[in-house]
Amino acid sequence: CLMAEAFMGYLLPWGQMSYWGAQVIVNLFAAIPFVGPDLALLIRGDFVVGDATLNRFFSFHVIAVPLVLLGLVVAHIIALHEVGSNNPDGVEIKAKKDAKGIPLDGIPFHPYYTVHDVLGVSVFLMLFSAIIFFAPEFGGYFLEYNNFIPADPLVTPLHIAPVWYFTPFYSMLRAITSEMMFALVAIVVIAAVLGALKAKVSGVIKAGIVVGAVVLVALMLAIDAKFWGVVAMGGAVIILFFLPWLDFSPVKSIRYRPTWNKYLYGVFVINFLILGYLGVLPPSPIGERVSQIGTLFYFGFFLLMPWWSRLGEFKAVPDRVTFQPH
Repeated sequence: CLMAEAFMGYLLPWGQMSYWGAQVIVNLFAAIPFVGPDLALLIRGDFVVGDATLNRFFSFHVIAVPLVLLGLVVAHIIALHEVGSNNPDGVEIKAKKDAKGIPLDGIPFHPYYTVHDVLGVSVFLMLFSAIIFFAPEFGGYFLEYNNFIPADPLVTPLHIAPVWYFTPFYSMLRAITSEMMFALVAIVVIAAVLGALKAKVSGVIKAGIVVGAVVLVALMLAIDAKFWGVVAMGGAVIILFFLPWLDFSPVKSIRYRPTWNKYLYGVFVINFLILGYLGVLPPSPIGERVSQIGTLFYFGFFLLMPWWSRLGEFKAVPDRVTFQPH
């Protein structure tokens, strides 16, 4: 929702990058088989990005998406109230309660969490206000030079790149080429074979894995790589939702996981930053290869998590929440 809010707001200045960025992103939906062209037409409200697009994007940016975000915040607060907070040790505090049924390691929401949140909001607003009032362009990273040029449908910029916070996903979109599809097909085939041979499931499920892999490979070869690029870009965000079901680690906190996990997370962060940097640059053969490797690592990190999250020696988790300030 935040990405949708940011993207729709980016069109509103009606500058060159706003116009052509919207043109590129909306046209991506046209790659969806069967319904793609009609869907792109519906989103634009016209055959080209124009007044109708601007009006509906303004409505979504100002009213619709903020209401959804507000609803999600309320849902989060309700869930937090029902389930309770976690802690850095990953200890289930509801297991140890006093005579009144209150967790021994729990702390009141006020003043602890209220002060904690007020501090976080205050620091954010100071940084936010400093940028808004004193450095809105931020050296071209927040408001780039090309977006001060009025939108012109007849003049295409030399290089169309999204804002920096979209660039890692834009790199993944560009990484899915016709050549890359063959590598992805090979990965699907290998995964299906390993799943059918190694998985401790019934023969019917194994047959289902093989049939599903055959259907997926057929679709991957039949449908244009541009569509799978859109799938990769969207999947890179959606896959975060499945983290609770992908992490098979017996402990919650990284404090009690093997040390090498920290290095793996470090490599993941560096890889994400490299993808973001490549998304700013114009396409190049070397950049394409690096972004393809980075995309494979990004998805491999999550899809292989049920396997690697169980590896290594785990430290014993304490029964009660511990705190050592030094």
